Amino acid sequence: MKNIGFLSFGHWTPSPHSATRSAADALLQSIDLAVAAEELGVDGAYFRVHHFARQLASPFPLLAAVGARTSRIEIGTGVIDMRYENPLYMAEDAGSADLISGGRLQLGISRGSPEQVIDGFRYFGHLPAEGTDHADMAREHTRVFLEVIEGEGFAEPNPRPMFPNPPGLLRVEPHSPGLRERIWWGAGSRATAEWTAQQGMNLMSSTLLTEDTGVPFHELQAEQIQRFRDAWRTAGHEREPRISVSRSIFPLVDDRDRAYFGQERASRDQVGIIDGGTARFGKTYAGEPHRLVEELRADEAVAAADTLLLTVPNQLGVDYNAHVLESVVTHLAPELGWR
Repeated sequence: MKNIGFLSFGHWTPSPHSATRSAADALLQSIDLAVAAEELGVDGAYFRVHHFARQLASPFPLLAAVGARTSRIEIGTGVIDMRYENPLYMAEDAGSADLISGGRLQLGISRGSPEQVIDGFRYFGHLPAEGTDHADMAREHTRVFLEVIEGEGFAEPNPRPMFPNPPGLLRVEPHSPGLRERIWWGAGSRATAEWTAQQGMNLMSSTLLTEDTGVPFHELQAEQIQRFRDAWRTAGHEREPRISVSRSIFPLVDDRDRAYFGQERASRDQVGIIDGGTARFGKTYAGEPHRLVEELRADEAVAAADTLLLTVPNQLGVDYNAHVLESVVTHLAPELGWR
């Protein structure tokens, strides 16, 4: 069995060829797709966060709305850029969204990726401390966030408060028990995966890694996953961690599929440059279902993960993306033992 979710970047553009022509379209259609996915038996609805872009940005109003409209599906992010976050305010937002959804929040966070503007986090009022860089700042924000969502009091109460206080130091409210175990880190390298395990966070691995050893992407990602598991055991955590990988998968079952993605049948791994360093990108899986079953069966990282996030072309609209999800659940998942 494997959890299957979708991951949407929430792109929008005023182009007449796009089904999402405004920010409102992207947000409302994200909610509708989550509802449709739950009805299809999909396990998760995840959303990417990018600032200064025509994409989904502030995630918590969207997550709360999805939580209110659904009852079973996991809701999450993949990922929130911690360089931009006030960790205490984020803890309040995350606690609220988790309580509204009944404890279904699966929150993916990370250092972030190249953004639309130079040092965009500075416009949000965040500057690295002297002697540190933006990556250090993201990890420090994460440290504080993880600490406060544990629910322990840390703030000195006012001796003459407007409303009565419980005894002792005060914590950020609302507190949602169990949320700490549902935080994921988006790791782009093997070393970062090991650090993620040491922090007791679940591992979220994408369709790219910021390193290249010359082996196929899925083998490098499988090594990353194994290093995460080894580091988790060494750290002595009591619970079992969760691991997700992202893939672009398009079964070609009708003329629409072939028109949109037929040319991706020959997709291969690619090597490129991210932040000045070499990165390896995974291929798109597109083809007739029987062919995809064989290709995915050979994907070592997909086999090693408990959760598979399907990246969706959200600008093609809710109905088409629901069709893609249904095709994966119907034509691929049973044959691969995921259902």
